[in-house]
Amino acid sequence: MSCFFEVFAYIWRFIIRNLHVSPSPSTPSTLTTAQPQGIQSDVFLSFSEQDTRVGLTSHLHAALKRKQILTFVDYQLVRGDEIPESLLRTIEEAKLSVIVFSENYASSKWCLEELAKIFERRRNNGQIVIPVFYKVDPSHVRNQTGSFGDALARLIKKKALTMDKEQSFRDALTDVANLSGCTLLGNSE
Repeated sequence: MSCFFEVFAYIWRFIIRNLHVSPSPSTPSTLTTAQPQGIQSDVFLSFSEQDTRVGLTSHLHAALKRKQILTFVDYQLVRGDEIPESLLRTIEEAKLSVIVFSENYASSKWCLEELAKIFERRRNNGQIVIPVFYKVDPSHVRNQTGSFGDALARLIKKKALTMDKEQSFRDALTDVANLSGCTLLGNSE
């Protein structure tokens, strides 16, 4: 559990310091799910379900919820090749995005679409982005090397991505991996 507390403390300090969020007990925090319109939230969590849903991400979401921070987690969305417009609007409206990079993050086109949208929001509107490197070296994300790079290469080959789409994913990975974040390389959750 120590890495969970490290991530939560890092995000909590960052939110308080940079967003001047002072959640009130009267503001309910809810697990948001797919809805037709964009969903207003303080934090958008982008993660690989395969790697972190049951552990790190679910614990992080619960802790943020207890602190009355509205957090969007797409646990109940039906996955497919195309990311829903409502999810893209939710990313646009979030005050902050937390990206949990893990070994299989780059094997998901959905995750990379979220990342590209977050990168666009950061570049165009200054959205705050906190990368969390969970059991993956930040340099592997930045340079798309190691097992992280292998996962991306398999996705590119499998999905036959256009050169523009591939480049947008690579640019977003490099940019976000260059940000100050939290690295959790240990084996404990």
